[in-house]
Amino acid sequence: MKHWLQKPEWSWNQDSINEPTYVHQWIRPLDSMKLTPELVLYGAPLSRSSISVSGASLYPTEFRRIWSTMTTYNLDENVDLSTYQVGDAGDIHMHTTDISLSHERIQASTKFLCLRNQSARTCMIGGDHSTTACAVRGIKEAFPKETIGILQLDTHLDVRDPKEFGPANGTPIRQLVEGNIVFGENIINIGPHGYYNAKPLIEFAKKHHINIIPLKAARKKGVVTSVLHSLQKLANRVDRIYVTIDLDVLDISVAPGVPASTPGGMSTEELFDSLLEIGKHPAVQHIDFVCLDPSRDSPVCETVKIGGYAWMQFVTGCVLQNS
Repeated sequence: MKHWLQKPEWSWNQDSINEPTYVHQWIRPLDSMKLTPELVLYGAPLSRSSISVSGASLYPTEFRRIWSTMTTYNLDENVDLSTYQVGDAGDIHMHTTDISLSHERIQASTKFLCLRNQSARTCMIGGDHSTTACAVRGIKEAFPKETIGILQLDTHLDVRDPKEFGPANGTPIRQLVEGNIVFGENIINIGPHGYYNAKPLIEFAKKHHINIIPLKAARKKGVVTSVLHSLQKLANRVDRIYVTIDLDVLDISVAPGVPASTPGGMSTEELFDSLLEIGKHPAVQHIDFVCLDPSRDSPVCETVKIGGYAWMQFVTGCVLQNS
């Protein structure tokens, strides 16, 4: 089966450590794992498909670099993650100039990973948000008889018209709906707010029964409560849930490394607490983290650290769900 996965541009030299203390000592290359992986990690370093200029293709590398700054022990939850089997499948090799070909490679590689690791969850590190549509199509190819639901944490609806913009980062949800890959009623977006979604896009979402939970409404109920209710609603309707975390859902004050972040977005606490519950939910089989541009980050790598922490919260939820 064809795939385009290759060793990451940058990775840790890992010796065999029986009791890893830090994340870079814990995560193993997928092809060298002795035990069956419970989570398969892979990068999709593509940002040429972004409507605005973005260096999100740099994030998979920077994501791995910060592993040495985080331990495998979660103090808040009193849980050690080091026995959870995470395999790093590397990055998908992107074509230098052909965006459509790069998208095809993401789709094929995701299908490959899903079929080869059917008992494992998958986590894609983007890349811009166009990569999500490719990954979901790959999952649908791997499991054609199953229905997929999407929980999207995002400031934007991402239903711009591909006929106008091409298969860009503002279009993945529309691509999936118009391609009959995911039904609109099986998509829930928590986080839109303010002045960042044009009325025609909201009308498209309503026409196709996409569920929009504005951040203000989610906060009245409680963001975590809204996430839990949304997961349960999807779990009652679909066979597997795909969660996509566009890091522009965060407030601009805490996310300088996200080009499209806005005032009034989520706090880090709201995102971290949500991801803990997302990881706990057994119907969540796939997740991605997209749209973080390290080249715009603060000198102390503030946003990259937030992205890494967010991922660790999801993994902590996975471990708690297994316990």
